[in-house]
Amino acid sequence: MTTSVRDIREQGLGATLRRDAWWIQPLLTALVLGSFAIYATWAAWINRNYVWGPYLSPFYSPLINAGWWPLSPAFLILVFPLGFRATCYYYRKAYYRAFFLDPVACAVGEPRHDYRGETKFPFIIQNVHRFFMYAAVIFIFILSYDVFLATRWPVNGVLATGRVAEGPRQFGIGVGTLLMAANVILLACYTFGCHSLRHLIGGNVDCFSCARGGRARFQTWRGVSALNRNHQLWAWCSLFGVALTDVYIRLCAMGVIHDVRLF
Repeated sequence: MTTSVRDIREQGLGATLRRDAWWIQPLLTALVLGSFAIYATWAAWINRNYVWGPYLSPFYSPLINAGWWPLSPAFLILVFPLGFRATCYYYRKAYYRAFFLDPVACAVGEPRHDYRGETKFPFIIQNVHRFFMYAAVIFIFILSYDVFLATRWPVNGVLATGRVAEGPRQFGIGVGTLLMAANVILLACYTFGCHSLRHLIGGNVDCFSCARGGRARFQTWRGVSALNRNHQLWAWCSLFGVALTDVYIRLCAMGVIHDVRLF
């Protein structure tokens, strides 16, 4: 009697006929996402070393003074971009497989067989992804403004504390400026390639030429679709971009490294 893939999967977690190293991908995903979650929580919790000169860590942008909030203001900010990622269609697949092992991989046994979809708490909260997407788009413009500010260097130089000195400013670019700009580009590619945004623009249109503003809408939909085809790539690159930008600014603020002023 031939053993089917379904029969193997029903034998329990890890049962499979596959002979390749299928476990490497979910293991790496768990390590990377878990490490980022730990680092982001730590960076937000300590509430210091997030500003150097005109540079501001994306974890603390926009810079707010919440005296009524007992914790770091970063926790008020990160809830929006992290909510966007946590409810993202790609990231759902990634962390369901990595942390819940459900399914851990194609044609591999699962820990349970009573999947009901995202219809009950807490997974039904995933349906708010579109609303987090609106917030994520706003943050792209906020971070873009931070890049502009990162080109406004004080004529009198940066204070010993790492803060920007008061007085007139002049145009300048450092390595940190380029990192912040690259971070915004990667985040924009990830955000504007969102499945929800693609559906919002063209998901309810059967005929673009028949719709109001159809030509512009069609071109916008094509652009979003082009980014959406590499949504997984942008998801990972933007994740590393955010972390790298924060690490660079943090190390500059701590005096571990010195920013290189290009001009």
